Amino acid sequence: MNNLKLKKAFNLWFTGLPSSGKTTTAVTLKKYLLERAVNVVLLDGDEIRRGLSSDLGFSAKDREENNRRIIYITSLLVDQGIPVLTTFISPYRKTRRMARKIIANFIEIFIDTPIEECIKRDVKGLYAKAKRGELKGMTGIDDVYERPEKAELILKTLGVKVNENILKIIKHLSKQKYLNGNY
Repeated sequence: MNNLKLKKAFNLWFTGLPSSGKTTTAVTLKKYLLERAVNVVLLDGDEIRRGLSSDLGFSAKDREENNRRIIYITSLLVDQGIPVLTTFISPYRKTRRMARKIIANFIEIFIDTPIEECIKRDVKGLYAKAKRGELKGMTGIDDVYERPEKAELILKTLGVKVNENILKIIKHLSKQKYLNGNY
C-alpha cells in the first residue's frame, strides 16, 4: 500500500442534493486516506443531526444554525492540524461563503447528481414524503438548493465509479500541496 504524507490540514466540504452521493464519496475517501496513513475526521450531516443538532428542525433558520455549528467545529479541527471531510447539503450559498471565510484551507466539492437520480437513490423515502406533502422544506422539492458558484471540484456520480472521483480528489489535494507521496 502506498503512503501519502499530509503537508497541511484541509477541509473538504461536500455539498449537493440529498442522496446525491456526498456521504458515499466521503466515506470511501476516508477509507482510502486511512489506508495510506492519513488520518481524517468525517463529519456527516445525518450523524450531526442525531447528536449535536438534535434540537434543530429543517427550517431555513435551523439549517443555518446547524451549518454554523459545523463550520465552528470544522474550523477548530483544521486549525489543530486535522483534515476534515464534511458532508452536508448546505443548500444556501451564503452558508458556504461563510464556511469559506472561516475555515482554513476550505475546499468546496459539489456532488453534481441530477435530482431524478437522487430520487431513485433515496433509501429514506424523503423525496416521496415531500411529494406527498408529508415533509415540508425538502431541499430540491419545496426548498431551494443553490448550486455552488466557486466549487474547487465538481464531481458527477451518474455513470462514474466512486473510485474515479476519489482519484480526482487526491490529485487535487496533491496539486494544491495538501498531500504528497504516491497514490
